[in-house]
Amino acid sequence: MAHAATNSKLKIAIIHPDLGIGGAERLIVDAAVELASFGHKVHVFTAHHDEKRCFEETVSGTFPVTVYGDFLPRHIFYCFHAICAYVRCIFVALCVLFMWPAFDVILVDQVSVVIPLMKLKRLTKIIFYCHFPDLLLAQHTTMLRRIYRKPIDLIEEATTGMADLVLVNSKFTAAQFATTFHGLQLRGIRPAVLSPAVNVKQFDGPCAYKLNFLSINRFERKKNLELAISSFALLYSSKAPNPDQGLAEATLTVAGGFDRRLKENVEYLEELKKLAENEGISDRVNFITSCSTSERNMLLSQCICVLYTPKDEHFGIVPLEAMAAQKPVIACNSGGPVETVKDKVTGFLCDPTPLDFSKPMSQLITDPELAVRMGMEARAHVDEKFSTRTFGKQLNSFVLDTHHRRIE
Repeated sequence: MAHAATNSKLKIAIIHPDLGIGGAERLIVDAAVELASFGHKVHVFTAHHDEKRCFEETVSGTFPVTVYGDFLPRHIFYCFHAICAYVRCIFVALCVLFMWPAFDVILVDQVSVVIPLMKLKRLTKIIFYCHFPDLLLAQHTTMLRRIYRKPIDLIEEATTGMADLVLVNSKFTAAQFATTFHGLQLRGIRPAVLSPAVNVKQFDGPCAYKLNFLSINRFERKKNLELAISSFALLYSSKAPNPDQGLAEATLTVAGGFDRRLKENVEYLEELKKLAENEGISDRVNFITSCSTSERNMLLSQCICVLYTPKDEHFGIVPLEAMAAQKPVIACNSGGPVETVKDKVTGFLCDPTPLDFSKPMSQLITDPELAVRMGMEARAHVDEKFSTRTFGKQLNSFVLDTHHRRIE
C-alpha cells in the first residue's frame, strides 16, 4: 500500500554494484520499494542481477532494474577485486550519464567512485550510502597490498566527500567514518544515520520453537560462522554448561548467501563442513546455500533462536529479521548488534567465544519458554524501531531535504 502523498514526486536513480541477496542488497531493495510507495519514480541500475538469485521485489515490477557491464570481469585470477568493482560501477555510471535523462536524486550505494561522474548531471543531487569504509574492510597486510590499496583508499575518501549527503547504517559506522576519513571530518562532513529495516509483516505466519539453532549469513570468513559450529559442539562436550539436557533433539542449521563464482564461498563452505566433522557433530549440522526468501522465513519460523557470529559487524540485518520472526538473537557484543539487540531482553550479547555463546544456548534448551518470552519482546522492539515503515519515512525525508536544497 502506498504512503500518503508528498508534495514532490521525484525521479530517483539507485546505483548498486551487484544486486544479489546480501544485507546491502536488502537495504537497496527496501529503499527502492519505500521510495516508490511515496510516489517517486525509482529506477535501479547495477552491474549484475541474476533473476534466479535475487530478492523477489527486483523482478516483481515494483521498480525497473537495468543491468550494464555484466560482461566485465569481477576479478583477474582472483585478484584485483576492488579495481574490477570500480571499473564495473564506472561503466554503469557512464551508461546512466549518457543514456538516460536527468534524475532529481541519485542514490549511490557502496562504491563512491561513481559520484564525480554523477555530479556531471549538474541539477542532480547525490546521496551516498556508506555501509562501512571500504578501506577498513580491505586487507593491508603486505607492502604490495598497501601500495595497491593506497590510491583506492584516497579515491574513496575524496569521492565520498563529493556527495551532497552521506548516510551510514549505524552509530558504530558513523564513529568509524569519523576516525577513518580525517579529511572529511576536518571539513565538517558528518554522515547521518539511516538504519536498515525489516518488513515485519512478512513474519506474521506460524511461529514454532523447535530445538534448532539457526545461523544465517554469507559464506565468508569474516562472518565467523565457525563460532556457531564450535559453540554448538561445546554443548556436547564435558565442558557444557548443562550437559545432557534436551540435546538429543538439538540441531544446527547454517544457511546463507552462496555464490559459486566466488572462490572464498566455495572454500569456506568446505572448511565449515570439515570443522563439523572434526567436532563430531556433522550429523546434527545442516548446511543450506542460497535459500530463497520464503525458505529463510520458514527456517526463522521454526528455530529456537538465531546465532549471529560476525565480530564488529557494522550493522547486520539478520538480527532484525530474527527478532521480527519472534526469535531471540545470540550475537557478539560489538558493532551493530549492540544497537539492535537488547541484552537479556530480546537476546544475548556475548564475547565471541564458543563458551560464551554456548551458555545462553544451553539456557534456551533447558527453558524453551525463555525463547518465547524474548521472542515477543523482540517482535515489539523491531516493529517500533526498525520497521520498513520507519525506514521509508526517514529515507523519504532525507531525499526531499537533499533535493530541496537544490531548488531553494
